[in-house]
Amino acid sequence: MRLATYNVEWFANLFDDEDRLLADGGWSGRHDVTRQDQAEAIAVVLTAIDADAVMIIEAPNSGRRQSTVRALENFAKTYGLRQHSAVMGFANETQQEIALLYDPYKLDAWHDPRGDFAAPRDGDEPPRFDGVFHIDLDIDATEDHVRFSKPPLELTIRTTTGTEFRMIGAHLKSKAPHGARGHDAIMRAQISNRRKQLAQAIWLRARLQRHLDAGEPVILAGDLNDGPGLDEFEHLFGRSSVEILLGDDMYDPHARMALQQRIGATPVSARFWLPTQQRYLQALLDYIMVSPDLMARAPAWRIWHPFDDQRCYAVPELREALLTASDHFPITLDIDL
Repeated sequence: MRLATYNVEWFANLFDDEDRLLADGGWSGRHDVTRQDQAEAIAVVLTAIDADAVMIIEAPNSGRRQSTVRALENFAKTYGLRQHSAVMGFANETQQEIALLYDPYKLDAWHDPRGDFAAPRDGDEPPRFDGVFHIDLDIDATEDHVRFSKPPLELTIRTTTGTEFRMIGAHLKSKAPHGARGHDAIMRAQISNRRKQLAQAIWLRARLQRHLDAGEPVILAGDLNDGPGLDEFEHLFGRSSVEILLGDDMYDPHARMALQQRIGATPVSARFWLPTQQRYLQALLDYIMVSPDLMARAPAWRIWHPFDDQRCYAVPELREALLTASDHFPITLDIDL
């Protein structure tokens, strides 16, 4: 079985208010890319990776009139994708939802959140991801209330062969100092947002730990917007979100490689244009972490980077599609389930 995670930049811009695909000459959210070019590129990439299930990060919007599931299923139908069923969890207000697009002939998946909305402050069970997490962020004896701007998607998945496992899709993102003016204010906002992101990672790790303690196979997939050495604030907190989530038992080879080699070449999964510097910045932001019982099944990871992966580079249509579709590249996990 092949599982994947893929952050599709500005996917929501490809649909109208009725979730109909806008594959036309209008501009998408990506620079100098039309909606038709981006939509076709996404379809090429999804066809090429041929995954049984794809965790879509920044999926189309869900709201009063729009439906993430309907938009994704319309997209799959338009391009004849075998991954033509979708499921999502708690909607958010950012127009960047988290959803799973999957092949219903290979597996079934349903939203299965754990925990209460308002978990007790001294309880062992972390709250549900649309709830509130109580934690002292800055060790000032004052309790902080943390919420997810993009609640992780908790799924139970059952394959057609009867294997059942948990899968959590996550998009941790809370670093931008919006509204701050002046150097000191920006620094305070950045540190505060970094602290909140680490709190979200602690919350998510607590949920992973419950599955690990219960002996449940679990996979964490998504864009964590973090990693060892990624920003200048890491020294203030000692660990990145990725390190918190990995703990001593979850595994992702790209994350482990980055942790072991803070200076030098590391894998990357995203590529951003820096207009002021007229160059690209590359970073490892996307991960698929698996529990020890799944590691025993000899999984294999692949980052579909158009320049770093020779098989991608050797196919011009795929190479260009990967560059056109998004500023992130998909990661796949092949595993015997």
